[in-house]
Amino acid sequence: MSLSRILGVFYRYFYVLFKGSNSLADLFYWPLVDILLWGLTSVWIQSQQHVPNLPLILMTALIFWQVTWRGSVDVSVSLLQEFWNRNLMNLFSTPLKISEWAFGVVLFCFFKLLITVAFGALLVYLLYALNVFTVGWIFIPFAASLFIFGWALGFLASSLIVYWGNQMEAFAWMVAFIFAPFSGVFYPIATLPAWAQGISWCLPTTYIFEGMRSILNTGAFPACYFWISIGLNAIYLVSSITLFNHMFRKSREKGLGRLE
Repeated sequence: MSLSRILGVFYRYFYVLFKGSNSLADLFYWPLVDILLWGLTSVWIQSQQHVPNLPLILMTALIFWQVTWRGSVDVSVSLLQEFWNRNLMNLFSTPLKISEWAFGVVLFCFFKLLITVAFGALLVYLLYALNVFTVGWIFIPFAASLFIFGWALGFLASSLIVYWGNQMEAFAWMVAFIFAPFSGVFYPIATLPAWAQGISWCLPTTYIFEGMRSILNTGAFPACYFWISIGLNAIYLVSSITLFNHMFRKSREKGLGRLE
């Protein structure tokens, strides 16, 4: 074996390491998110002498967080697929409108979501004998609200991707988890420090997950939390679609061909 060739391979990947967003995300972003999410969850559990329905609360949160994450990823990755296949110019050289593309992608995302949630709920039931729909269809309005926020995040990520291209592709997977620690997915918002709680109450996901825990603990539907989440979602979704439309027009003026 040749040490020089071994070092050659090492330096080949070392010099690329700090130039790509994917590598930097693996080094810093994902460990930070994991430590925050599971650290705060552990702190909350440790501070409670007894948490009723704890396994069900955690599994339900895990399943329904997938709703937000899948909604976000599927929108932005659908756009990335056009980059990877070098099909972006072909797609938008047709009479296809950007609004038609957006509605088609959202419909496709909804189809994939139904499969993901059904499969996840089935696995949880088979492996842990827990029914995440134990309180019936009362969860559906909150799940729909989560999906709307996922769309908003998906169009936010797509706004950056359609303007800057593949160099922003890591953001497609990262954007949803930026908000996860502030959303109280696995723990009550009271677990967070005061400054973080201020951010949390500006997010629709906070009201959704707080509402879901309320449903599991009391069986009652917290209508106030639901309508606040819908109102915030409307603001975020309209804003993200407006931003995406603006960035797409700017990118087209510069030439979509530069992105492929």
